[in-house]
Amino acid sequence: MKSMNFIRVAAACPVTRVADVATNIMNIKKCIDQAVEQHAKLIVFPELCVTSYTCADLFLQKQLLDQAALGVKELCAYSAGKDIMIAVGSPLYAETVVYNCAYILFDGDVLGIVPKSYIPNYEEFYERRWFSSGREIIGHSVDLSFQKSIPFGIDLLFQSGPFQIGFEICEDLWSVVPPSSYLSLAGAQLIGNLSASNEVVSKADYRHALVASQSAKCIASYLYAGAGTGESSTDVVFGGELLIAENGNMLAKNERFQRENQVVTSIIDIDRLNLQRIKNISFREASSTVPWEVRKIFFTYKNTEFGVFDRAIDKHPFVPSDVKQREQRCSEIFNIQVAALAKRMEHTGLKKAVIGISGGLDSTLTLLVIVKTYDLLGYDRKNIITVTLPGFGTTDRTYQNAVSLCKKLETDFREVNIVAACLQHFKDIGHDPAIHDVTYENVQARERTQILMDIANKESGLVIGTGDLSELALGWSTYNGDHMSMYAVNCSVPKTLVRYLVRYVAEEETTKEISEILRDVLDTPVTPELLPKDAEGKIAQKTEDIVGPYELHDFFLYYFVRSAFTPAKILFLAKAAFADVYDEAVIRKWLDVFIRRFFSMQFKRSAIPDGPKVGTVSLSPRGDWRMPSDASRDLWLNEL
Repeated sequence: MKSMNFIRVAAACPVTRVADVATNIMNIKKCIDQAVEQHAKLIVFPELCVTSYTCADLFLQKQLLDQAALGVKELCAYSAGKDIMIAVGSPLYAETVVYNCAYILFDGDVLGIVPKSYIPNYEEFYERRWFSSGREIIGHSVDLSFQKSIPFGIDLLFQSGPFQIGFEICEDLWSVVPPSSYLSLAGAQLIGNLSASNEVVSKADYRHALVASQSAKCIASYLYAGAGTGESSTDVVFGGELLIAENGNMLAKNERFQRENQVVTSIIDIDRLNLQRIKNISFREASSTVPWEVRKIFFTYKNTEFGVFDRAIDKHPFVPSDVKQREQRCSEIFNIQVAALAKRMEHTGLKKAVIGISGGLDSTLTLLVIVKTYDLLGYDRKNIITVTLPGFGTTDRTYQNAVSLCKKLETDFREVNIVAACLQHFKDIGHDPAIHDVTYENVQARERTQILMDIANKESGLVIGTGDLSELALGWSTYNGDHMSMYAVNCSVPKTLVRYLVRYVAEEETTKEISEILRDVLDTPVTPELLPKDAEGKIAQKTEDIVGPYELHDFFLYYFVRSAFTPAKILFLAKAAFADVYDEAVIRKWLDVFIRRFFSMQFKRSAIPDGPKVGTVSLSPRGDWRMPSDASRDLWLNEL
């Protein structure tokens, strides 16, 4: 899938013996073969793995330095025809100075040599005894016995097509301004770190956080390869940790302290990194701070096939798959909504809120937010005016849930039946009520909003909107009907997350009686109830039968807005994520619907009320999403 700009990368820890170059080379080759078999295009090895890191004063011995050079030569020859970039650690003896280096090998050549910038000389580290810093080496080249004029320095960036790769070594990452920061600003989306970080209590946690954080700061993928248990244990122990992170997310890692060759791989999404950089103005502006001009070393992969697509793609990208993380996310979002509404209520000086309650998920979540806000501010819940507005399609189930919830929460509950008013309006505009078209539906939606607005005027209150992010994306609201309110607390909460938020409140923040009502709301199909109920009095209109599954639309929304992916790439990812749920034809059908509705309904999003941003995706015209209402969608539809 070369056109998708994915690339499989690997981090490896070979079994090593101290100062035994032959054994080390043998195991490095085995790791290379394993990575090639898994279709990896880049493999990063630990620091000084050709000799082992813990050779100490043996690094001053000519025999070891000469043997290391021969080992690099052997690996270079071994790389020929393998179509994989190899970053391997070995000393470099040049002009009476020894450097701790990363040798970058590809298809029989040394493409470049990157020296370690920061040489630690504190606590258990004494590297300055043997190695010099390469921090000032820019624009240089060196000769090896088997290859001349090899680019040498910290300013090297290696590029094949859209893939740009940079390297740093161990302590470089721990410095205040790591070289990888500059390499990323110069274009590198992939950073390799050849490391030898010993193990002490809790150091692994810090290392994980450091790697993840640097990948996020650099908007890059970070490949970390640590020296393993074959290193000398005279004073310290090395765990051989391997980590692959992408923009703050840990994609792959191994178990430490293994005693055999270790290789971990992951597929990196270069498009995602590039597009995040485009959106991040601060990243772009920081590029001017790079203190040297990068030297690009060009090479060419024969192909970038990544084998089986085993990158984890979550069906519900807005909802953490980990239960503990999901609970934390729900708690944080719920509190953001509450804090936002509390500020608006205090600012207006109003003590009353008006909300239409349907018995569905969105209005239920909004009511729960209002109740917690009132409890936080010390306001009387009787100033929450909850209005149920039964119409032609209202069923007993949703009606009873709405009534029970409002009464249990001790709100000022009111009921206004809209049937007579709607029939009068049909008569006024000359519409046959037997024709159940969009006019039939929208009359009801606008009548409900009019009633809520008028009650708010009468009671000096605020109408709190219930619509969610998914409905905004699809334009699934009646313009100047449920589309409108005086403040909208759900406006950046997608439908898939609304469900989890209601469940979170049911499990963590309410009484058993109210929890039972909430659970029944959760079990009710999503519906606007604007068409008459069926002969058995049950819901006849199910939203997802009309516009498609919300889990698909939320998936499309996330990757269209958050990642700015093309429809073809979104389709590819959706097929991978939902392979056990929907076939390609179904996914393609609803993706087409999503694109059509997203473009045609922008005019509704251009006129939405205020509301808080709670996550990474928002469609507010004042914030994250600014789009012409009359933009053509043809370019996107033509990809499907």
